[in-house]
Amino acid sequence: MSLKRVLRILLKDFSIGPRKPFFIWALVMPFALTLLFQFAFGALFEPQPRLGIVDLGNSALTAEAKELEGFTVTLVDDPEELLNRVENHDFDAGLVLTAGFDQAVRKGEKPLLQFYMSGESLASNRIIIAVTTVEMIRGLEGAEPPVEVNTVYLGEPGLPISIRLVPVIVFYALVMAGIWVPSASLVEEKENGTLTAMIVTAAKAGEVLVAKWLLGFLFASFLAVATLILNRAFGPRPLEVIAVIVIAAALTAEIGLIIGIISKTATMLFTLTKSLGIFLFAPMIFYLFPEWPQWIAQFFPLYWIMEPIWEVSVMGQSLSVVQFELLIALAIITGLIPVIILLKKKIYA
Repeated sequence: MSLKRVLRILLKDFSIGPRKPFFIWALVMPFALTLLFQFAFGALFEPQPRLGIVDLGNSALTAEAKELEGFTVTLVDDPEELLNRVENHDFDAGLVLTAGFDQAVRKGEKPLLQFYMSGESLASNRIIIAVTTVEMIRGLEGAEPPVEVNTVYLGEPGLPISIRLVPVIVFYALVMAGIWVPSASLVEEKENGTLTAMIVTAAKAGEVLVAKWLLGFLFASFLAVATLILNRAFGPRPLEVIAVIVIAAALTAEIGLIIGIISKTATMLFTLTKSLGIFLFAPMIFYLFPEWPQWIAQFFPLYWIMEPIWEVSVMGQSLSVVQFELLIALAIITGLIPVIILLKKKIYA
């Protein structure tokens, strides 16, 4: 096997790929789905509470508010301007801190706090701003809270649907790039006659298959990483996430090779892909409906790559938590190699 010929075929595929509909479709769809799902469920560019402050007395609350995480704090010079901007929904809320406000609070007095709320602000942002403001004022007063609150979470915390859709989008990227691209590329070259000419002139069948596998593997890895970054779901362990994606891309690219070898025409490719669609996509349903028995998903091969992606990227777990799933995925990858070797002769068909 010549590495030089493999790389030459791979570079050829990448150079003409942007002109192919299946290549463009695989590249665009994960990003389009991300925008559609995240905007629909309100996770992308999730608005932070916006607070406007007019400080007429150099209050310590202003400096404290600027240090708040998850808030957008803006200083405004004039109370009238603040009122207008809150009415226009430039801010979710506005505070007017009068001169001597801090001193009055510390003396136990009850100074007037002008607090404006926008009628168009989210209810969640109103609650966050109101509670945070009260807590800052109590801290300014220096009084000890009358009780100590111990919050105990019972059961697994619920995840928003936008987060549960992340593995679906990543899975789509892996399937489109890892399965669809190499299989469609193989079938197209069969129909155009370029595959036979390539094998007859120089390249061996094995070299062509390795190049097609690398095409799907590299493209799937890139799209999966880009999708996770776009959805802010890369997790606290990026190197471990990449390791999981590499295994996932290797498996999907192998499946793409098998489908491409078996399919003689584009019609056969579409038929085979549709037939396998339910079998391939079935594990994704269980991420949308966590109350379903999760053990059923384990009967589908792609579960063993999507479960590690979910745990490591979205849930922030380490590789040790999903080592069993990764071993199963590696076993499937290894088991498919002799299958591809046996089917290699069909590439001439």
